[in-house]
Order: sequence, then C-alpha cells, then structure tokens
Amino acid sequence: MTEVVSKAVNYSDEMVAEMVFHYEANPSKETVEKLSAQFGKTTRSIVAKLVREGVYKAAPRVTKTGAPVVRKSEIVAELMTVLGASETLASLDKASKADLEALLALVQDR
Repeated sequence: MTEVVSKAVNYSDEMVAEMVFHYEANPSKETVEKLSAQFGKTTRSIVAKLVREGVYKAAPRVTKTGAPVVRKSEIVAELMTVLGASETLASLDKASKADLEALLALVQDR
C-alpha cells in the first residue's frame, strides 16, 4: 500500500492573494506588521512568503547617519577610475574606510 503524505498548508491561496495585494499597494515594514497581526503569523513568516511570491523588496541598507552603505572595494574602484589606473589596487582594500574616503576626496579635488 502506498501512503499519501499531505503537507500542512500555512497560507491559503486567498491569504496569499490578499498579502500580495496589500504589500504591492504599500511595500513597507508597516504593511508587513499589519499583515502579521491580521493573519496571526510572525513578520519573518510574512516576509518569507512575500519573497517566495517574488514581490518583497528589501529596504536599502543605510549607515547610522542614514547615508547609503558604500563598501571599501567600491571606493577603491572609484579611485582607480579617477586615477586612470589599469592595474588593480586591491591592497588598498586593507586601508581604513575613512582614509580611502579622504584619499578619494583629495584626488577628486584636483
């Protein structure tokens, strides 16, 4: 005899449709929190479902001051562009971010 294993459904099709509708209308953290309260699920569960549905948009990463996050490798790449360097300056990635930003500012002011 073959045993049929059924998987418990966490979200009905109607729930998913409502979640997607509300999130696409207002893609924000507040919407996720409202959906979480409405459906009795955790916010992580709601986000995971929205990701699987292909509609979730992650908030852009920012620093404590609200500025966008810039990696040291991006600063080095910009330095290479400004200087017209054809060879990689990969060892500059070891410098502090503050020093790289200061160097970039000096080079751009020329």
